[in-house]
Amino acid sequence: MKIAADSNVLLRDALQDDLHQSPIASRTLQNAELVIVPTPALCEFVWVMQRIYKRSAAEIALSIRLLMNGNNVEMDRPAIEAGLEILDKGGDFADGAIAYEGAWLGAEEFVSFDKQAVKLLKAQGRRARLLS
Repeated sequence: MKIAADSNVLLRDALQDDLHQSPIASRTLQNAELVIVPTPALCEFVWVMQRIYKRSAAEIALSIRLLMNGNNVEMDRPAIEAGLEILDKGGDFADGAIAYEGAWLGAEEFVSFDKQAVKLLKAQGRRARLLS
């Protein structure tokens, strides 16, 4: 079966923190013909890992990269790589993914009130503007 995985399924699998749900999540992901991971699910995944579980950016990035390497996993890899690039530099995963997808959809510039996001994107050579 081809499935779209919600962030809570990805979290249970990555964290193995629930005696009932974690094995179900792992088994479901492993047995699926195709696991589709929408970008918003990974944005939620990162937020929960950082804010609730206090995981480091390196731990979170490793979890995402392990998921990406799954034989049965499909995701918007360029958007996820863009998010990981910002996460690896101390920024917000979602900002990198949003900037990438925005450019892909035709945006000429990323705009935000987030100083760090704009700084990191500019350092990558992307057009970004801080709103004030």
